[in-house]
Amino acid sequence: MANHDKTEKATPKHANEARKKGQVAKSQDLNTAAVLGVGLIMVAATGSAIVNAVGGYMQDTFAFIAQPGPALSGAGLNGQLQTVLNLLLTTVAPIAGACLAAGIVINVLTTGLHASTYSLKPNPSRINPISGAKNLLGTRALFELGKSLTKVSVVAIAAAMVLVPMITTLGASVGVTPGALGLLMAGSVKTLAVRCIAAYLLIGVVDLFYQRYKLQQSLKMTKQEVKEEQKQYALPPEIRSAIRRRQIQAARARMMAAVPQADVVVTNPTHYAVALVYDGTKVAPEVVAKGQDLVALQIRRIAEEHGVPIVPDPPLARSLHRSVEVGQLVPEDLWGAVAQILAFVYRVAARRRAA
Repeated sequence: MANHDKTEKATPKHANEARKKGQVAKSQDLNTAAVLGVGLIMVAATGSAIVNAVGGYMQDTFAFIAQPGPALSGAGLNGQLQTVLNLLLTTVAPIAGACLAAGIVINVLTTGLHASTYSLKPNPSRINPISGAKNLLGTRALFELGKSLTKVSVVAIAAAMVLVPMITTLGASVGVTPGALGLLMAGSVKTLAVRCIAAYLLIGVVDLFYQRYKLQQSLKMTKQEVKEEQKQYALPPEIRSAIRRRQIQAARARMMAAVPQADVVVTNPTHYAVALVYDGTKVAPEVVAKGQDLVALQIRRIAEEHGVPIVPDPPLARSLHRSVEVGQLVPEDLWGAVAQILAFVYRVAARRRAA
């Protein structure tokens, strides 16, 4: 259905279903700005301690180089390793922990407490080269390119506002002591970092509002969809249950009707049955029917009536039944096992034709 037909705001039920699938509005730019800002604060707060700790370690290292004999013993090497670990824990770990906490907090503040495993499910269409080429060459790619160039331009302008006035300052600093030059450079770098992070934070806030707008647009519904949802809620529970049962029966009937067109049925051999079809137009075979116990028995019976090969493979049958829904493609980690079965079926069919 065309997108211009979707003019109605998403209902709470529709929005909640999208949220369960992981469709939430979040800005990666805002997350990055928050992490960079917290990292800068931590570096500024612990900078002197880091310098002292690293300076002490360098003195110990030079002493080790000057007299390596005692330090090359087992106790000496263990001591060096312990020193390095302590240095990392006292310098890097606090900054990394603060950045990690900032990333978690900003995600919770913008999207709320939410966990979804829907996006972790295998989806072979994500590696389809045709759809990938459309994403690279489509209008969305051009829009993302323009957005990236805008972000770079804003940050570059913020950096230029700091760097351009520094030109005269650096010219006047000729002849100053190294310590004074270091303080001057440290202050300039700090100002530059603050300006750039502030600009990036502004970009992140704008991007967050844009992502929320884009999510609302993508979740819009047609008037017919809204009416159907309202009708479903207006019905008594008994009628809704009856409708669901009929929908399940209709879906099962469609599934059984697809079994005769399958290339092979993989079985447990008694508890599970999964029917696969591969026509060469898709990146992987498709599951057209699956079931267990009585449903599996019916799938095997229909396959036998129509001459569809039945191949017992308990591990593969269980994996397919557990991880793939009807109408979905076989995930990449099962391609090898499915390809072996299809190759076997094709060889048997070729021998029969030859005979």
